[in-house]
Amino acid sequence: MTTRLTIDLDALARNYALVRRTAGVEAAPAVKADGYGLGAIAAARRLVAEGATTFYVARLDEGLALRQALGSAPVIQVLDGVTDGVARPLVDAGLTPVVNSLDQAERWLAEGDGSAVTLHVDTGMNRLGVTLAEAAGLRGRLAVAQVMSHLACAAEPDHPMNAAQLAAFRDARSLFPDALASLAASAGTFLGPDYRFDQVRPGITLYGGGPFDAFDPRIAPVATVEAAILQVRHVPAGDAIGYGAAFVAETPMAVAIVAAGYADGVPRSSHPRGAAWFAGKRRRLLGRVSMDMVAVDVTGCADARPGAMMELIGPNLPVDEAAAAAGTTAYELLTRLSGRAERRRLGG
Repeated sequence: MTTRLTIDLDALARNYALVRRTAGVEAAPAVKADGYGLGAIAAARRLVAEGATTFYVARLDEGLALRQALGSAPVIQVLDGVTDGVARPLVDAGLTPVVNSLDQAERWLAEGDGSAVTLHVDTGMNRLGVTLAEAAGLRGRLAVAQVMSHLACAAEPDHPMNAAQLAAFRDARSLFPDALASLAASAGTFLGPDYRFDQVRPGITLYGGGPFDAFDPRIAPVATVEAAILQVRHVPAGDAIGYGAAFVAETPMAVAIVAAGYADGVPRSSHPRGAAWFAGKRRRLLGRVSMDMVAVDVTGCADARPGAMMELIGPNLPVDEAAAAAGTTAYELLTRLSGRAERRRLGG
């Protein structure tokens, strides 16, 4: 074993409990993209045990797999909605489509079973969703159990678009006064009670990422990525390390070659700000990340030897900080984790 991903389902449960306490309304987990790279089925089963009754996925296939694993009880909402050819599979599996356009609404009316849907109303993100005028035209025609929208800038609490979208969503909700309403995902949940309505849809915060794209001590780390040292090299001053000679040693150094690279989900862009945790301290990554390896400064560390494991993401190196060092987000970092790492689960 050279690379290991440990998924702490007890930490997932603690994060879910935090979201529920904060929101004070239903918390419906997003388990799309294979549970943000950490295993949708195992995560969903644990979340059901913690009280979750509604889940969100992106694709039909994700919904079908989740339905097979969880049985008929949970509500499973498919964010792609009623794309061409999926109405019958949605009906047969008891999945709820999130209708995103007039074409999808008409398709559901023609090919669906008349069951109620979630209607996505665009409030300013210009990604998916019907306009307010289109939503008004669907009243009395489409059975709408829930109205939803998505915040574009919730990770920036002071961004003026949050208030603008909130106002637009209130207008959308007024069109369907008997329907449930859901606006907030992870970040929106922590913007305050005005954004929570009847249901929140936590995603990244369940899996260990801070709601505002930065480390948050309230959020328990769920994923720990570790990799083994393959070799320790003694590099003289003036020698280069890795592709492109991107790093040149200014003084003699001890360098650990660690068995994880961009094929394992360590972003190539982690150089020059990335780090690993080993023997009680953060240690900088040296040179470009290779496909299967990365170099780490272990100068003066007597514990560095082949087979010793280094932490690349985890409790000592939070996923938000590892992501920021690579110029990305926890969302991308987690969903890019490779399947070739040995996976183990705690708490489930």
